[in-house]
This record gives sequence, C-alpha cells and structure tokens, in this order.
Amino acid sequence: MAAISTAAPLCPEHRIADAVVCEALSWLGTPYRHQASRKAVGCDCIGLVRGVWRALYGREMERPGAYAPDWAEAGGEKRLLEGARRHFHEKPLSSAAPGDLLIFRWRPHLAAKHAGIMMSEKSFIHAYEGGGVVTVSALVPQWRRRIAAVFTFPDP
Repeated sequence: MAAISTAAPLCPEHRIADAVVCEALSWLGTPYRHQASRKAVGCDCIGLVRGVWRALYGREMERPGAYAPDWAEAGGEKRLLEGARRHFHEKPLSSAAPGDLLIFRWRPHLAAKHAGIMMSEKSFIHAYEGGGVVTVSALVPQWRRRIAAVFTFPDP
C-alpha cells in the first residue's frame, strides 16, 4: 500500500484515524450522485468511503458493481457488510472512535445499506440523497441505534 500523506504531523498511534478524518472532511460539499466516487464532482455514501480509501492507499479497494438505490430492500443482500469485512477490521460498537467506518441499517430486518465515517463521539460524515451533499451530521440516538457494524481502516 502507498504511504499515507497528510498536511500535518500526526500522533503515531492515531495516524490512520487522523488521516481518515482529514481526508473525509476534504469531501464536504461534494454533491450527492448515486454510484459516483469523485471529490467535488459527486459521490454517494459508498463513493465517499471509496474516495477516502483511494486517497489514503493510492488504489481502489474494489468496485462495487452497479447497484440500484433500493438494492438492499429489493434483494435483502448483505453486500455492504460483506465488502467492509473484506477490507476493514471489524470492532465492537462500544469501541467506535473518530476515523472509523460506520455501517447503518434502516430497520433490523433489512440489509445494511448506508455508510459514514465517524468524526467525533458526537458526529459523522456521510453522503445521502436527501442531504444533497457530503455533510457532517450529529450522531444522535436515531442514528446510533441504526449502526449495524463498526470498522477501522487497516494500517498501510
């Protein structure tokens, strides 16, 4: 993997997490575009994660293939969680920290279909159609109870 580049020196024990947060914040204001993953051009929630990954590691983790906006409801697939497990390290929700990947499910019986990156104990960054752009949202109870899994970005 390519070395992580950041503008400011980071604490060694938080190097990855700090770089993830810094890169994710640089996507703020990127318009929402289904299946896209280009900073300042357009992205969806998966595209935001893919773009942060590319910036950190210098390569694409994997292309998710075409997906409809209602892919999880239509097929009940676990594609998002399975993909995250291939590339990230899963950890308990109680250990969630800034720089972690958060995967959400809207209802307990539905597949997980939304992703964001934890910015602080109280906020996360994500892209969603109703929001129109990549934005930071409060990690309020309505969001917290929908977290299906938490992952850390791997060391380079």
